[in-house]
Amino acid sequence: IILFLPIFIIAPIFIKLNSKGPVFFSQTRVGYHGRKFNLLKFRTMEVNAESKLEELMKNNEQSGPAFKMEEDPRITYAGKFLRKFSLDELPQLYNVIKGEMNLVGPRPPIPSEVKQYKPEWHRRLNMKPGITGLWQVSGRNDIINFEDWVTLDLKYIDEWSFKLDMIII
Repeated sequence: IILFLPIFIIAPIFIKLNSKGPVFFSQTRVGYHGRKFNLLKFRTMEVNAESKLEELMKNNEQSGPAFKMEEDPRITYAGKFLRKFSLDELPQLYNVIKGEMNLVGPRPPIPSEVKQYKPEWHRRLNMKPGITGLWQVSGRNDIINFEDWVTLDLKYIDEWSFKLDMIII
């Protein structure tokens, strides 16, 4: 946290200068064994972004229950920069300190995604979620098939080791 302190000072100023609204974004996510928790991120979208999701679903570039859109119009200028360097994820260190997440693990899904899971996908919830993981370092935005995403998460779970975590980090 000390190492990232300059980012924790500069990012909020950048976000506030770029758009109105809070600096942080909190969203309910599903973690270890289905426990819900509030994931914390730097806000990268306009304040009412969640309410616009349904109208953008027709532009979803991700198969399955997750939503991805490369040119998402809800993302602010500051948000594009923060996302490009994954700086928006840094507040999740708080979730790690609270014990809700690990540094490495499967990404924590939102509850509406979990409702659409096939039975075998629920195994993703058998490990504490992480800020980063195997699918992120294996192509992140290039992986558009949700089944491939899940396959990488399950591979991580099955092959977990401290060495693998160090390689991913």
